[in-house]
Amino acid sequence: MSQQRQIGVTVLPEYLQYEGVESVLDNLMQRAGVTAVSTSPYVMQLADVQTGVREPPADAGAGQVRLLDRPLWEGKRELWVRTSPSFIPDESLYAGLRYQPAAPDELTHREGHVVADFIKAAHERGLEVYFQVQAAIPPGYRVQFGGPVEEDIPRLPDGSLPRKRVANNGSLASPHIIEYQHALIRDLLQNYPDIDGIRFDWPEYPPYFLDSAFFDFSEHARRAADRLGYRFDQMQEDSLALYQKLNGGLTNFDLENWLAEENQAANFTVWLNDHYPGASAMLLLKSQLSKELLAGFRQTMDEAGKPSVELAPSAFPPPWSIISGMNYSLAAQYCNSVSVKLYGMHWSMILRSYGDQLLAANPGLSETLLVRALFKFLDITDTDPPERLSEVYYPGPDEPHLTGPLAQERKILAARKLARPMPIYALAHGYGPTEDFRERMQVATDISPDGVWINRYCYLNDDKLDIIGQCAVGCNT
Repeated sequence: MSQQRQIGVTVLPEYLQYEGVESVLDNLMQRAGVTAVSTSPYVMQLADVQTGVREPPADAGAGQVRLLDRPLWEGKRELWVRTSPSFIPDESLYAGLRYQPAAPDELTHREGHVVADFIKAAHERGLEVYFQVQAAIPPGYRVQFGGPVEEDIPRLPDGSLPRKRVANNGSLASPHIIEYQHALIRDLLQNYPDIDGIRFDWPEYPPYFLDSAFFDFSEHARRAADRLGYRFDQMQEDSLALYQKLNGGLTNFDLENWLAEENQAANFTVWLNDHYPGASAMLLLKSQLSKELLAGFRQTMDEAGKPSVELAPSAFPPPWSIISGMNYSLAAQYCNSVSVKLYGMHWSMILRSYGDQLLAANPGLSETLLVRALFKFLDITDTDPPERLSEVYYPGPDEPHLTGPLAQERKILAARKLARPMPIYALAHGYGPTEDFRERMQVATDISPDGVWINRYCYLNDDKLDIIGQCAVGCNT
């Protein structure tokens, strides 16, 4: 990694196919002034509603308002697509595994070269080049495609499957998920030996819904708990009790006490350990599983003869990281950096989903108190919270994100404090109106001395690329 502050943009292969490798790189360098780029090992083509998935992602329905800033084929800002690997997988690496790579096809042979072309061209321009892949969603090339079989899905405390998810992650304790990921790493490093790093997305249990915060009670997690010395039955009993408290036993008195707490998020783990020690232990187990996953990724990269290839995951910010399992202190033992997601549209979506579930499950609960408690705990804005949940929603493409500069700074500072000396990058999102993006991009560069990543090129019109360049001037001087 270079010593200058890193300014990176994720540009996925469909834009290399549609706009052209050199055109994309011209935009990124001449307008945005990037020092690094990230892409993924697939290629894409148009499909229909029956055979494809929506691009951009629908985020479990809430994100259906999202549109692309940079149109793709036929000038579309919303389309249905399918993907194929950009390379020919080495089948021997996956022999006997539950999960197998996507099969190469005519699209692979016709257009797969574009990814290697991009890596070569970016290196010739002096850029660092990374891959972005999924940490626990086989086959791992792209977030909308793939997922675990039922046995490998994380479970709730009562052993049931989650009803609704955004991130289709498998259990981090599943040996089948882990074995596949290790094979994929080896395959990618064989096919693309010149990449500078791998940016794994979600090496954690993403808590987009309240139920997701209560993972993982799968049999895989039970075996991991036994191996690591945790009392799984107590974890299950206490986590179920907490789940039932939140889903039917929550009172206004509870919320008032919660709001009276001075430093709510910081004291959360103490409170949890006092009242539901088994649930607190589950948080520790999740952080151990995330650590082991990252340690295995690093070991696999080293064994593949690539100790210099960076391990650079992306993850949730505090306090979500407490319940997702992303322990920045533990990650620092194995990672070269972590990018902390400052995704304002997801923050409001998550708060709304938590609030809707809690309000529906607890008749008589004050909506105003609930909204205040959630805003205080999740710490997503600098202003007073609204009165009603209906005022909190996934913003449309022309609506600003519900966040604030100080809230974003607090999250980055918390992650940096835990991660030292490992670099922490603010990971800004390009989705949203141009002026709102300008404010968020400026905040990201101001609060993140190590550098900034922006996800992703499809939401970056030329004006937004210029904004990145204007902000990047201060980063690299």
